[in-house]
This record gives sequence, C-alpha cells and structure tokens, in this order.
Amino acid sequence: MTFEGRIAVVTGGASGIGAACCRMLAARGARVAVADRDLARAEALARELNGIAVALDVATLAANENAAAEVETVLGPVDILVTSAGVLQRPLRAEDLPEADVHEVVRIDQIGTWNSAVAFGARMTRRGRGSVVTIASIAGMRSMPLHAYAPAKAAVIEMTRCLAAEWGRSGVRVNAVSPGFTLTPALSAAIAAGERDPALLEENSALGRMVTTDDVAEAVCFLASDAARSITGINLPVDAGWLVAPSWASYGGLPPARGNAP
Repeated sequence: MTFEGRIAVVTGGASGIGAACCRMLAARGARVAVADRDLARAEALARELNGIAVALDVATLAANENAAAEVETVLGPVDILVTSAGVLQRPLRAEDLPEADVHEVVRIDQIGTWNSAVAFGARMTRRGRGSVVTIASIAGMRSMPLHAYAPAKAAVIEMTRCLAAEWGRSGVRVNAVSPGFTLTPALSAAIAAGERDPALLEENSALGRMVTTDDVAEAVCFLASDAARSITGINLPVDAGWLVAPSWASYGGLPPARGNAP
C-alpha cells in the first residue's frame, strides 16, 4: 500500500488518531498537511514528516475553504482527506449536561466534519478523483451516556453515506472509520487519573484489549488506498470486538481462551 505522489490532509492531525494517520500516510509516501487549531503542535509534527502545517478550526466552512486553498497552493491538489478533528464529552446525566457542551460537540464533531468534507471534497469532485475518510465512533452505533457525542458521531456515519452517493459518479469515495476505546493521550490520561477502568474496557471486547491509534490509522490508510477502490459509503468499526461482546453477558460472558488445546 503506497501513496507515492499523493497529497493528504488530516484535520485534528496534531495528536491522537490524527497524528497516527499523519505518520502512517507519510511513511507510505504521501505528502501530508497536518491541519489543527493547535498550530505549534501541528508544525512540530509537520517538520518530523517533511510535510506542512495548516492552522484550522473546522467549525467554520470559510476556514476549511481557506485551508484547502492553502494546501493546494503549497503542495498541490488534495487526493486524501481524513477528518479526525473532534472533541470529547463528559459522561453526564442528560439533565446535567450543559447546553454549551452540547453545542461545542455538535459544532466540532458534526458540523466541523461536514465543513471539512465539503470544502475539500467539492474540489475533489471537480478533478474527478479523491478519497475522504471520516472518523466516526462506535458511540454513534450504540446507546451510551454521551448524549451529545453519540448523536454527533451517528450523524457523521450518516453524512458519510450521503456524500458517498452524492460524489460517487464524480470519482470521490467517502468512507467512515469508527474507533472503539482507543489508547489516545486523552484516554490514557483519564486512566491515569482513575476516571476510567482499563479492565472494564478490555473485558467488554471480544479480543480482550483496547485499540491503538495505529490500529485506526491502518484502517484509514486501507480505505484511502487503491486497494479499496470499489469501497464507498461504508462504516468500518475498529473496536477489538467491542460491538459484538456485551450481549454475551446475558449468557454468562465471553468464552475464555482455549489455549493450544486441539
């Protein structure tokens, strides 16, 4: 899987899943634009990857349009867009969730993803080629005490399907990756602070472990590559089997490892 000669943009690219995507795309030959509202961190990663950094707050369409124009001017037409910019939400009771928090999550995770996809994707349609990979979440596929984040990510999954149909005849593929509990710096900090129990997260997955940022980046690179040239409009969970495991609790839990028994 190679991206030689291709230009990739990763929003939210300065940290976590976005940074892993930047590194993997660059390692496989892409010229990468690290787009993030934390310009200093974006610049540090861009220097490491021989790419460029772009200051971007995805919440406005105008900012995304400006970023698309900047990348095209400096690097050339964009072949790959990864929409990794996002914010998290505290798991609060619905009646305790501040309205401001709801608006911020929707503004960044849902509307921001839409803005980036439209700003960069529309340019791809005019050239007749391109791949957009949105970062959704398993939270958008199940009920959780994340009353803003989960609906916003569900919207990302559905907008991915809509854009895939809208742009397919123009040569642009649009797919989503839905990470499970991923060992990002944010989750690692929550675990270190005692706010999350890693044993619970691992136990509730079929593979008995959490996901790494590289696990997610591998899925992103596959969907962005020519190996996935006939794939569009899908949502690919990367969750170590979290989606399939919880219902087994009603039957006594997941079977233990069978070891090397014949």
